[in-house]
Amino acid sequence: MIIYPAIDLKDGKVVRLLQGRMEDATIYSDDPAEMAAKFMEEGSRYLHIVDLNGAFEGKPVNDDVIRDIVRRVPMNIQIGGGIRTLARIEELLDLGVSRVILGTVAVRDPELVEEAVRRYGDQIIVGIDARNGMVAVQGWAESTDLKAEELGKAMKEVGVSRIVFTDISRDGMLAGPNIASSVRMAEATGLKVIVSGGISVLDDLKRLKSEADKGTAIDGAIVGKAIYSGAFTLEEALRVID
Repeated sequence: MIIYPAIDLKDGKVVRLLQGRMEDATIYSDDPAEMAAKFMEEGSRYLHIVDLNGAFEGKPVNDDVIRDIVRRVPMNIQIGGGIRTLARIEELLDLGVSRVILGTVAVRDPELVEEAVRRYGDQIIVGIDARNGMVAVQGWAESTDLKAEELGKAMKEVGVSRIVFTDISRDGMLAGPNIASSVRMAEATGLKVIVSGGISVLDDLKRLKSEADKGTAIDGAIVGKAIYSGAFTLEEALRVID
């Protein structure tokens, strides 16, 4: 199980949102690359980046910042937010990121996901974001009538092996992750699941690791606000899963 410290980008700054609301943004740093370097110094070799502007606007906004992070910090970086074409996927991989996360396009254009997996294999991840069990898209601004587990099964069929699963109601709230839904997603779809949203105490990570140790395909956990707010350090989180 891997811990992914999160950097969410809005207008070139590191922020955290409450339940995906752009108007509820707290700024934590004006230098995202410096923040990434700090995570690496604390022992992480992995980083999760979201281009929030890109997610809402459907086009790249923070590429200069992303390029700076990749250039300055040699980490395994996965990135999502507004990635909706094969050309954009190739552009990001050429920048040096390790994995690209597809969200809205998985609902709107599953054939594109299938082609991306054919070309790039495990470098393609799908982000499934759920509100009350139903998929939300366009930076979580739009709800759909598609069940999260059904989307997971469809993605498995087109060759996806790993997803980021977010319970939107938990995101940024420090209320604990929805472990039961994450486990159900892994068991129902056969996908490796990176859990996102709500991790607030070290015990949340211990519970997720316990599920992974049982053989459930809990592949990792994304940690954001808990680190930024001082609930625990990244070093402490890494020790829990070591």
